[in-house]
Amino acid sequence: MSHNGAVKLSGTLLRQLRPRIFSVSSSYGNAAGAGGIGIRHWSTAASPPASEEKKAPQAAGEGKVVISSYWGVTPARVSKADGSPWRWNCFRPWETYTADVSIDVKKHHIASTFMDKFAYWTVQTLKYPTYLFFQRRHMCHALLLETVAAVPGMVGGMLLHCKSLRRFEQSGGWIKALLEEAENERMHLMTFIELSKPQWYERALVFAVQGLFFNAYFFTYLASPKLAHRITGYLEEEAVNSYTEFLNDIENGKFENSPAPAIAIDYWRLPPDARLKDVITVIRADEAHHRDLNHFASDIQCQGHELKEYPAPIGYH
Repeated sequence: MSHNGAVKLSGTLLRQLRPRIFSVSSSYGNAAGAGGIGIRHWSTAASPPASEEKKAPQAAGEGKVVISSYWGVTPARVSKADGSPWRWNCFRPWETYTADVSIDVKKHHIASTFMDKFAYWTVQTLKYPTYLFFQRRHMCHALLLETVAAVPGMVGGMLLHCKSLRRFEQSGGWIKALLEEAENERMHLMTFIELSKPQWYERALVFAVQGLFFNAYFFTYLASPKLAHRITGYLEEEAVNSYTEFLNDIENGKFENSPAPAIAIDYWRLPPDARLKDVITVIRADEAHHRDLNHFASDIQCQGHELKEYPAPIGYH
C-alpha cells in the first residue's frame, strides 16, 4: 500500500471512530455496546448508568427511600430494645445513658492561688451581664449557656488530638473525654430547641458570643491548658447554679412543668411520663460531672503532671 493510500485509510477510520471515542455525551452502555470506550466515563466505568440502577430499597415500616451510595454504604437499620424503629439520627441507642443524679451539686473549688482567683473572677465578670439580660427567662438563658458550654470540650479535645499526633503519644483517654463533654453539651442544646425557639436577636447574640468565646478559649488553652480547664470548671459551677434556680422556679410554680420532649426521654432513658423537671435534673447532673472533670484536669497540671499520666474519667456518658 502506498503512502497516500495509508493516509487516506487512516483519515477515514478516524472520521468513523471519532464520535464514539471522543463524544462527551455518549453513555456508558452505548459505548460498551459499540465496542468503544467513552473517555468521559473512564472514572465511573464501574457504575452502571442511573437509568439501569436498581431502585433503592425502602426502610422497613417506613415509606422513605434509603439512599445507597456508589461505595455500597447504606444506613444501618437501628431499633430500640422493644423492636420499635429508632427515630434519631443525631445519636444512637448505645449512646444513651442514665445520668447520675446523686452527684454533689453544691461542690465548689475554692480559689486559693492567683491562677484560680483569675479564673474565678473571669467567670464572675462574664456571669453578671447574662443574668441582667435574661433575668428569670430560664429557657433563653439555657439556650445561650449551652452554645457556650459546648465550646471548651471541643477546643480542648481538638488541641489534645493535634498534640498527640505531633508528639506521637497517647492522651490517656482525655481526647475522648473532652469530645464526649462537647457532644453532651450539644445534646442539651438540641433538647432545649425542642422546648423553645430562639428569637432573631438571641440567635445574633449566640453568633457573636460563640465567635468571641471560641477564639478567646482557643488561645487561652494554647497558652495555659490548666487555666483553661479551671475556667471551664468554674463555668460549669455556674451552670449547676443556674439549673438549680430553674428547678426551684419549677417547684414553686413560677415555670410550667411541661412534658419532657421525646429526644430527652430517649437520650437519658427517662420514663415515658417524664416532665421538664426530670430533664433539668439530669442536665444539672451532667454539668456537675463536667465541673469535676475540668477541675480534675486542672489539678493534674497544676501539680506538674501531664493529663496522659492519669486516665480520664470516660464512660459517664
